[in-house]
This record gives sequence, structure tokens and C-alpha cells, in this order.
Amino acid sequence: MRNFWKMGVVLLAAWVLASPAAAHFGMIIPSDSMIMQEDKRTVNLKLSFSHPFEGVGMELVKPKQCFVVVNGKKEDLSGSLKPTQVMKHAAWEIDFPVKRPGIYAFYMEPAPYWEPAEDCFIIHHTKTVIAAFGDDEGWDKELGLKTEIVPLSKPYGLYAGNIFQGIVKLDGKPVPYAKVEVEFYNADQKARAPTEYMVAQTIKADSNGVFTYAAPKAGWWGFAALNSADFKLKHEGKEKDVELGAVIWIKFEPWQ
Repeated sequence: MRNFWKMGVVLLAAWVLASPAAAHFGMIIPSDSMIMQEDKRTVNLKLSFSHPFEGVGMELVKPKQCFVVVNGKKEDLSGSLKPTQVMKHAAWEIDFPVKRPGIYAFYMEPAPYWEPAEDCFIIHHTKTVIAAFGDDEGWDKELGLKTEIVPLSKPYGLYAGNIFQGIVKLDGKPVPYAKVEVEFYNADQKARAPTEYMVAQTIKADSNGVFTYAAPKAGWWGFAALNSADFKLKHEGKEKDVELGAVIWIKFEPWQ
């Protein structure tokens, strides 16, 4: 009986290791991605860390950095963060007044997250872009982050089925053949994946760091380009690897 139990444990462990790994995503989800004259002038943004398709949240301690860049000016938003919950876990939110036309790029750098299942730290440099009052210039500008996805397609105003393209950069340079995980924010938990392989899809950038994806469904989609950091962090006295994620959230609109 004991040998049978041990065999069951071994088989379960093998199944877990063989199963597709659940993807982590830093998240910044605004209440609106395109502000028009008749719209509400205050945007609520929720900052979290989760498995967005499966609706499984994780604790997000107060981010190390949070700011917005508009018309070339950077504004620190750290003091405006308020605690909230997303997917029943600690998260943060901001009510941001949109006062003038512009392209608003919001960014969050979280504190390093220790992931025991992967024996490493995770840092997701996360951003999203909002357009306001007809301004349509500057959506492709870099924020100068440690790692980021620079859009080649507008990061707003896309229909479901449209292509989104971006360049994966690390330390300001394109990353050839970077791995990019793509996941749908299944907010109402109505979407179903045929298999675990369909929860998070993985694509690779080309030799110039450019990736391409066509979203099949309207809603928020996250793109996370993953690379290893050129530094390590200590956990319980031992140096551990750090996974750097360049994350961007894009909303695809339904065709009407």
C-alpha cells in the first residue's frame, strides 16, 4: 500500500511538471481606453498581479513605481494609489482625472515577487495606453523602461481580429526571438479554454524583436515578453534568478 501511495505521488508530480505552466501577468486595467468629449473625465485604473484567464489573483504589495507620461511629461502617481482587491487578492487603484487631449501612458513597477514554483523572482514592468479627446500622436513613444513592449500598432482603437504588433526591448535594444505570452482577461469567467494549452498562448518575436498577434475576441488582452535579468536577488540568503516581464495591456473592441 505504501509503495502504491508513493507511486501515486510520483505520478502526480510528473503530471504537474508536464502540465503547461500558468502564466503570471502584471495588470493595469483602466475603465476606458479612449476618452471622448461625451465620456466621463475620470478614469479608474486597477493594478494587480494575477492569472487573468483563470481568474486567480495573487497579492500585489504597493508598487515600487507608478507614473503616467503625457505630452512628454511624467507625473508620479504613487501617492494616489489606494488599496483594493482584484480576484479576491490585494491590489491597488487610482482615480485619474483626464483634463486635456493627449496620449496617456500608465506604468507600474512592482516589488519583486518570489515564485517558489519557479525558484525565481518575477518583476513585470507593466503599462497601458489611453487616448483622450481626439489626440492621436505619440502612442509609439518609448518610456525608457528596463524592459518594455513598444507598440507598432496603435495600442487602442483596435477591433477584435485586428493585428497588434510590438517590439520587445531590453535595456533599450530589441530582443531577437523573445518569448511573448498572450492571455485574455476573462473578467466574467465566461470564456472557456478547450485545453490548458489554450489558457496562455506563446509566440516568439522575429530576429528584430517584432511580434504579431490577432486577438480572436473583444476585451482586454495582455502581452508579456519574458527575459532573464542581468542581476540576481537574494531569497533566504541565496542568490536567485529574476524573470523580467515587459507587459502591455490592449483592449480590442467588438465589431458593430
